[in-house]
Amino acid sequence: MTVEKPYAVQPAAGVYAYVQPDGGWCLNNAGWVSDGGRTLLVDTAATERRALALREAVLAAGSPLPRTVVNTHHHGDHTYGNAAFAPALIVGHDNARAEQLAAGHQLELIWPATDFGAVEITPPDLTYDDRLTLHVGETEVRVLHPGVAHTTGDSVVWLPAKRVVFTGDLVFAGGTPFLAMGSLAGSLRALELLRSLDAETVVPGHGPLTDPAAYAATERYLRYVEELARDGRDRGLTPLETARGADLGEFAAWRESERLVANLHRAYAELAGEPEGAPLDIMAVLRDMTVMNGGTPLLCHA
Repeated sequence: MTVEKPYAVQPAAGVYAYVQPDGGWCLNNAGWVSDGGRTLLVDTAATERRALALREAVLAAGSPLPRTVVNTHHHGDHTYGNAAFAPALIVGHDNARAEQLAAGHQLELIWPATDFGAVEITPPDLTYDDRLTLHVGETEVRVLHPGVAHTTGDSVVWLPAKRVVFTGDLVFAGGTPFLAMGSLAGSLRALELLRSLDAETVVPGHGPLTDPAAYAATERYLRYVEELARDGRDRGLTPLETARGADLGEFAAWRESERLVANLHRAYAELAGEPEGAPLDIMAVLRDMTVMNGGTPLLCHA
């Protein structure tokens, strides 16, 4: 099997997206904005080796190393490489800092066989509540909290003059959304926020660059999960039983289809009146995803 190498693409002047194929578990996207004198980085990578490769890609593009790193949420694939960019200022939502500290070295617990390298948990130094505006030379960078969606501490990075948005894991291009640590209802609201920005280029959290058509596909999937959960719960089925009997239809080709059962756990919790983002039993969710994966443990692609 040929493993595709990460690559950088420039969707607008001074704006770069860093794509790590195939966008599966632990293969996230990052990106940066630079005016040639200073650089802002969006997200890092899951392993020390991949974070250092991202550093080299920034330099290879003629950009200085970043003074600022914005984390779109706390998950380790987007944050484990933060320390590789010291002494850059790390920025994130209030909840992203708390969640990252609480999670610690969670990826090593889930994937003990993966060589993550020397990872120092480095949470945001600067946090915000609702929105934050940063400037890279003449480029305005708006950091927006969409509410509870993929996690409770998501950030959208929007470049209005460039018409480019970094969605974090609100969008998986060609991959299955993952709601276990967030909210189904909140993810639908987050799509409305994304639509309101009127971006031309969408840099998803995973997968190739896309455009706002990705929002409609994501919404169709979320509505599918919503309907499936309501029907399964009414019939007295567990999330796993509901997932195993489901016909994925147009979503069957998306990566990580086993996430359906995780998303049903979240949808069931919301139907039961649990607050959006209320913690689930993540180990139970992982066990159910392993069953959905044919009994094979989930594979970290990093």
